[in-house]
Amino acid sequence: TIAATHDLHANVSDEFASWVDILVSYRTYPHIDQYEVAREAGELMARALAGEITPRVRVARNSMIAGLDHGRTTSTGPMTELLDLAKSWTLEHRDLLSMSINAGFSRADTPDTGPSVVLVTNGDCPAGNDLINESLDHIWSTRHVETVKTLTLDEVVEVLRDGIAGSGPVVIADYADNPGGGGYGDSTDLLRALLEAGITGIAFANMMDEETTRAAHEAGVGSMIDVQLGGKLGPEFGGPIAIRARVRALTDGRFQFEGPMLKGQHVDMGPTAVLEADGLEVVVTGKRFQSYDPMFFKHAGIEPTTRDIIVVKSAQHFRAAFGPLSRCVLVVDSGGGLTTDDLSKFSYQHIARPAFPLDTD
Repeated sequence: TIAATHDLHANVSDEFASWVDILVSYRTYPHIDQYEVAREAGELMARALAGEITPRVRVARNSMIAGLDHGRTTSTGPMTELLDLAKSWTLEHRDLLSMSINAGFSRADTPDTGPSVVLVTNGDCPAGNDLINESLDHIWSTRHVETVKTLTLDEVVEVLRDGIAGSGPVVIADYADNPGGGGYGDSTDLLRALLEAGITGIAFANMMDEETTRAAHEAGVGSMIDVQLGGKLGPEFGGPIAIRARVRALTDGRFQFEGPMLKGQHVDMGPTAVLEADGLEVVVTGKRFQSYDPMFFKHAGIEPTTRDIIVVKSAQHFRAAFGPLSRCVLVVDSGGGLTTDDLSKFSYQHIARPAFPLDTD
């Protein structure tokens, strides 16, 4: 008996489904239910090994590479609605052991890219086909629904200039350069727009730039250095920013997460620096990390709750830790970056065509 667990952004192929007897995906995004999902898969395996059940996996998908509101579960929308239905169906149908909804990963160029529905049944589940069809209908009918509106660079600058009432930091997410989705982590589009607009009080994490990190460590704390920050791996997404900055802090980049997503997990980012200039504090690392935990800031002496603006390179995971402490959240898609939502910018060669949103509406 083979059991597996998946991120809910998995692109689940028919071949993979044929290899396993049990497949359970996360049901939260940000992912804060890994333990519960692992336990569910383990309990099903125990029942199978005891001869109580004969689990089978079935997977189905539509002709689409994006949908289900990207799998977001922090607000009511297509994903949460279908997850609620799946839960009720599992309680209603005795032979339906588990049901997973996968939003898929739209930037992967594979024949199986896109949202999918996975059933784990005890033998043949007579209601299985109807449940799959109803799920696929839901996914298709809600394909245009987005619970988060992304802003352009000009729009986020305008919002900040108009002012935002309330307490706590404004949290800005650099959606288009999310290292968790494959982004380089060194795009400078957003940071440049904020600096050129004269926005101050910014704490930014993380900018991936090994060269700058090395220069900061060689210079030492308190030194003034001239650097070309970021934009080295993907200059087409904003080249390096020439900046004269003070080295405010140096760390070894080692700490433990404290937020709800991966609390207690050890992290080693390697040599890390904090540069300070022109109303900006930026955490610079030599490795790529999606900044979804306050410790990316706090380990380097930056307390997020005391800053006016917090900028993170993340698309959604940051909400688990930063959402509760924020005045508001602004998600920015500059259109420049490997994780932009503008899928027309990618040259797909292997996805099944036609596919929404590229070929059909």
